[in-house]
Amino acid sequence: MPNHSPLPLRTRAELYTQLGTLEIAGIAPDQAFGLLRLPRAAQPRVDMARQLLASGRDPAAAGEASGLFDKLEAALLRAALAGGSPGRTYKRLGEMYTRRAIQASAMRARMVLPGFIVLAALVLNPLPALITGSLSAAGFAWKVLRPLAVIAGLVFVGKNLPHWLRGTPFADSFDALLPQLPLFGTVHVRRNARDYFESLALLVEAGMPLLDALPRAEDAVTNRVIRLSFRRIRQRMAGGATLTAALAGLPHLGDDRVLAFVQTGEASGTLPEMLLRHCDIETAAIEQFYAQLAVWAPRLVYALVVVWMASGLLSGPGIGTQLPEELR
Repeated sequence: MPNHSPLPLRTRAELYTQLGTLEIAGIAPDQAFGLLRLPRAAQPRVDMARQLLASGRDPAAAGEASGLFDKLEAALLRAALAGGSPGRTYKRLGEMYTRRAIQASAMRARMVLPGFIVLAALVLNPLPALITGSLSAAGFAWKVLRPLAVIAGLVFVGKNLPHWLRGTPFADSFDALLPQLPLFGTVHVRRNARDYFESLALLVEAGMPLLDALPRAEDAVTNRVIRLSFRRIRQRMAGGATLTAALAGLPHLGDDRVLAFVQTGEASGTLPEMLLRHCDIETAAIEQFYAQLAVWAPRLVYALVVVWMASGLLSGPGIGTQLPEELR
């Protein structure tokens, strides 16, 4: 099976929203996949899924083999198909990815202005030296492009480092370090725990037995150290413990409030609903963190840029008229 990279969040939101609408309208899967309208980059996967459906594959298998669905999403849909219609699962996934896509877009949008300010500072800081002639055009370009290249390199490395480390001897050390980071460590744990419990709720809601859903939900956890911790849940439950008892004393739960929700869900037979309610609260808390970050990060960038530009003007030739060397 080809190793497809996951689709972007917004594309996944569009995919499941469209599939949910078509399913509710009673459109057969082979026709529904033919009616999908996704960004051009995803269209070859849609075409492959249609071919696989025509060859007799079920929607979950066709979607996974074509790269439209990841392993966890395919498991969700298999459980939903076994219980009847996958329409509700499509709707849940569409809502989940829509929320996450909006969150990511809001964060990127709020960082556009600080990025522009940094770019302006990189251009303005060496500009007096260029005007006075103490810096050549090539030197000016180098002073602007070099820090841009460094910033772009740092962003690229930061974005891809977890993927590069995966499967290496450093992966566990890196994953163990992330929860310990100031500020970001807590939200990293809460995001992984939220993804785990949300996936577990969706699997159980789709009709999968809880013990079968537990290992599937672990696939949603990106941090290997946290994933290994959550593996103890199914080990305890295999020994006869309830989910509430299996969670007790476990690290990396994100917020211990989940224990009360799980206990209530198990007692009332509404475990998926209670887990999803907990996940909604956690999602709101995570969004609040990133909203605050989006407010304060630009302010920090502005302050650093002002200090840097002031330092450059004070220590450089300035922008006033410069006397020739022989007249000084």
